[in-house]
Amino acid sequence: MLELYYVNPETWDRIRASWIYGPIERYVEWLNKHSYSATTVRKRIPILMEFGEFARRQGVTILEELPGHIEGFAQYWLQKHGQGCKTDEARKRVLMEAQNPARQMLVLLMPELKEKGRVEPFQKLVPGLFDYMKNERGIKESTLQHYRSNLYAFERYLQNIGLKELRNLSPVILSGFLTSSSGLCKNSLGIRCTAVRILIRYLYRERIIANDLSGALDSPRNYRLSSIPRSITWDEVNRMLEAVDRRAPIGKRDHAILLLLVTYGLRSREIAAMTIDDIDWRQGRIRVPERKAGHSTAYPLSTIVGEAILDYLQHARPKTSDRHIFFRTRPPYTPMTYENVSGRAARYLRKAGIPISRPGSHTLRHTCVQRLVDAGFSLKTIGDYVGHRSADSTAIYAKVALDVLREIGYGVGEDIL
Repeated sequence: MLELYYVNPETWDRIRASWIYGPIERYVEWLNKHSYSATTVRKRIPILMEFGEFARRQGVTILEELPGHIEGFAQYWLQKHGQGCKTDEARKRVLMEAQNPARQMLVLLMPELKEKGRVEPFQKLVPGLFDYMKNERGIKESTLQHYRSNLYAFERYLQNIGLKELRNLSPVILSGFLTSSSGLCKNSLGIRCTAVRILIRYLYRERIIANDLSGALDSPRNYRLSSIPRSITWDEVNRMLEAVDRRAPIGKRDHAILLLLVTYGLRSREIAAMTIDDIDWRQGRIRVPERKAGHSTAYPLSTIVGEAILDYLQHARPKTSDRHIFFRTRPPYTPMTYENVSGRAARYLRKAGIPISRPGSHTLRHTCVQRLVDAGFSLKTIGDYVGHRSADSTAIYAKVALDVLREIGYGVGEDIL
């Protein structure tokens, strides 16, 4: 069916690689049967692929969990594509652009959704849970997305062990659930404990369980400054850059992105949001507005970085009226997301054979900071350069003066001490 709408086999492969390819294919067949235009089909397929990736990042692994993430995906889509909306009606259209294909596809697969609407975890057993979290606890939707995925996991665990009545919950069952989640990192496990703890306290308040079991859920201790930022050496940076084939448009784009990451220590979100207006070619400056710390930063435009961006703009960027700098290289030509930016960095780190845990854009951000630490800049200067909100965010880099620490470990660092 994909052959009717795309001629490039690589496009077919990319769509088929989606973990929700089966539902997408069935939905495309339904659209074709009901005489939807080819333009509509080609517009909806990328939205559904992004919906699948969005849900996967929230921890979704089965189709039955997808309905609970439609609203969160629509808000994510609005944040990504609704910056230029000046009216509520325009924002509503952007929301519906994401909601309609996702909901229509899932209703096709699960007709019961048409009557029941969005399915929340524990909706049948505890129908007022999410109203309580939103209206009484005031929990933001972005946080609720994380809680949903973890409560889905808890609900699935209870089904697997055959527990049907929540009044039969016990510390042993809660302990067993946390033990089954032992593969999660400390932060993720902490979020899981918090989500289940809120559920337990609500059950106790509503007299569904006789005792408050929330004390049986101990979040793992996560000590401040307990880890070392992951970075690579400058030789490895050069190996990564050499792995980019700049003859192709995608290589020209990715080369410019990698240079921005490692030269200025930018975040992937900041690169994805960059527009042509942020580069002042006459003054030789590059501006990064609306940083995470709530301010903007202007940098001198490095000659190497400027040449890479110019090469991309002149020879590889799609013809579009959109002011964003970096775009996908295949139709539909939409601006890159922060996930795309981080994914490209991870790809070239792996391609260069550089061993690093959790490779991505932040690896190169940490590398930029490491180079500034090695050059002897103060932590305050480094924090300002990379846009840290507070000095605490930069303090962790005090532990990466590895040569000095090595001398102390060898017992030759008395002068330093």
